[in-house]
Amino acid sequence: MAFVRSQKGLSLLGWLMALAVVAFVASAVFKMLPHYLDFMSLEKAITSVETDRAADIRTVPDFYSHMSKSMQVNSIRDLELEKILVVKFENNEFRAHLKYEKREPLIQNLDLVARFDKEFRVRMP
Repeated sequence: MAFVRSQKGLSLLGWLMALAVVAFVASAVFKMLPHYLDFMSLEKAITSVETDRAADIRTVPDFYSHMSKSMQVNSIRDLELEKILVVKFENNEFRAHLKYEKREPLIQNLDLVARFDKEFRVRMP
């Protein structure tokens, strides 16, 4: 029973280390979460072309116009639509390729990088 006294839990240094790890992970999550939310909004806007009858999207410029409006509604201002999205119309369906990456500085010369690359096949409504 001599060891009971030394097994009371974390010391002050242990708590500080645990707090530092939690703070580091929370910082990384809060920096990257907005980029993932933006990607999910873009993904939803692309797939909504298929189900949104009121939009009446028939051509590639209509598709880009729809995406531009969706980006304004969702407050996505730091991406250039023409650089991140390539849309082609083939066989009565749109083929949209959404590809971009976002970088967030973490510590001095270390960055967090999120790379998004997804292709969509959207049939005409």
